[in-house]
Amino acid sequence: MVRTAPTFYLYGEPHRSVDESFVHVESLVDRSRPNEWTITPHAHNELAHVFYLSRGGGIIRADAQRLSCTAPCLVLMPAGVIHGFDWEEETCGFVITLSIRHLADLDRISREAATLLSRPEVVPLPLEESINIGRHVADLMQELSWSRIGHEAAVQAALLATLVIAMRQRNPILAPSQNEGRYRTMVARLRERIEQRFRLREPVASHAAALGTSETALRVACARVAGLAPATMLNQRTVLEARRSLIFSDLSISEVAYSLGFEDAAYFSRFFKEHTGQTPRDYRATCRR
Repeated sequence: MVRTAPTFYLYGEPHRSVDESFVHVESLVDRSRPNEWTITPHAHNELAHVFYLSRGGGIIRADAQRLSCTAPCLVLMPAGVIHGFDWEEETCGFVITLSIRHLADLDRISREAATLLSRPEVVPLPLEESINIGRHVADLMQELSWSRIGHEAAVQAALLATLVIAMRQRNPILAPSQNEGRYRTMVARLRERIEQRFRLREPVASHAAALGTSETALRVACARVAGLAPATMLNQRTVLEARRSLIFSDLSISEVAYSLGFEDAAYFSRFFKEHTGQTPRDYRATCRR
């Protein structure tokens, strides 16, 4: 039997299709307190989270990462990441959940907002901004509880106000360049293509050609936006999926290798050790202990 982390709609609810404009807010305690402040590893295929913690903190498990957080802060959790939480008792805050298509729609308003939830991250908040976030979340909850004239605009305004604070606290002195918008669009398209095709192990040249650009231009964009080379981004996605499979499934090492596009399991083992410092077998044993 293959063991995998469950995929939910909202935590504990059976997976179902997600409306493209889906936005939901609830108190952190609603699901955490009944589960004794432990949320077991799970994933959401089409939903991303923004957690706002006003009091308390805890440990976050996001794929192979362990992050700690202390209020006041935001916790950013992209869609598809296997995540769980060990909250301190009586941790307070709210969880904003939105569909990835809704997040992508924000690109028309703010490219930074659309790329904000690209990796699991903890964003500390100064007290003043924590108070502002609390006010925006309260506005968002109120708008979602009824439907009045301007409802959709009000929801977008409260959501964007929250995300803008996250962006500014995450990159407090980010200075935009003349080509920043073009670079961000290119890297966003590359990330989307990697997500769809990383199991094919295609070279960077193939991705550049599919995006209608040169390898040089793609390397420049990735360096400016992500601080990484395109090949590194490809390898990181492969390693991430390898980690997930080794931790959350009972596939053999060879089966994991073949599922990721490696024809030679021995080469996969060397690749994995080069990027993690452990063989796949040792990594699985360590994590399961």
